[in-house]
Amino acid sequence: MSDAAGERSLASRLTGNPWLLLTFSTLLWGGNVVAARWAVGEVSPMVLVGLRWIFVCTLILIYLGGRRRATFEQLRPHWGYLLLMGVFGFTISNAMLYEGARFTSGVNVAIIQGVLPVLVLAGARVVYGTHVGVIRMVGVAMTIGGILLIASEGEPARLLDLKINKGDFFAFLSAALYAGFTLALRKRPPMSAMAFFVGLAFAALVTAVPSMVVEAMLGAAIWPGWMGLLVLTYVALCTSIVGQICWIRAVEMIGPGRAGVFQNLVPVSGAILSVLVLCETFQWHHAASLALVLTGLFISEQGKR
Repeated sequence: MSDAAGERSLASRLTGNPWLLLTFSTLLWGGNVVAARWAVGEVSPMVLVGLRWIFVCTLILIYLGGRRRATFEQLRPHWGYLLLMGVFGFTISNAMLYEGARFTSGVNVAIIQGVLPVLVLAGARVVYGTHVGVIRMVGVAMTIGGILLIASEGEPARLLDLKINKGDFFAFLSAALYAGFTLALRKRPPMSAMAFFVGLAFAALVTAVPSMVVEAMLGAAIWPGWMGLLVLTYVALCTSIVGQICWIRAVEMIGPGRAGVFQNLVPVSGAILSVLVLCETFQWHHAASLALVLTGLFISEQGKR
């Protein structure tokens, strides 16, 4: 076998393995927590979000080539829906994550993001009337307990005094907004996953850029230096494009139900990377909270089945 044939065979095995693709995606998304912490003082939240989508949309236009007009014609009837989804799911949610990272640790952000599946479950019950059994409610309660443990930094009495880190609040708000985005996917227009992502990316662009301009006019903008550019490259290329492509490819192979469980790895990878890369301290309440969140998610999945 020639070297070229061997390389093609290896590439085929890698891209054809859904479990590897899903794990890689969650690792990249966990790395977004590290990027958010590195962005502090290097690039302001709305500048990061705005430049991120300029970068992504530029690459999309290059990729589409001669298919640009046909793609945008397909999206035209659905711009109202796409605009709302892009605003809340991509622009504001990301801005809240980066804002929260300014005031709390990467470990906290990662674990709080783990509440996302439970928020989706609760939202599905309220909005769509989805049945939630006793077992799944136990899982929800455990996950909420884990988030409260993080918010109180292991001191529950702080909750009574409402002394909650605002960074934790912003991280939770980011997860809540993305949960709403996830619930609204049920109303997704009939189109390919790629076309849908293109629509969301450009919807995020047209809302993020004005927000970036306002941040600059208020004198709050921090334009990226070399470190900020590295962070920007990571969040644009790795989390927005490579992670999404790997996830979409894996979902095509095994379906969204089986793939969705891998979302639970995001808080784990984010917390581990925060400790390894940012040298943050992993305290007892982090371990207890992570255990509660993951156990709650596992129980919820058992109840679902």
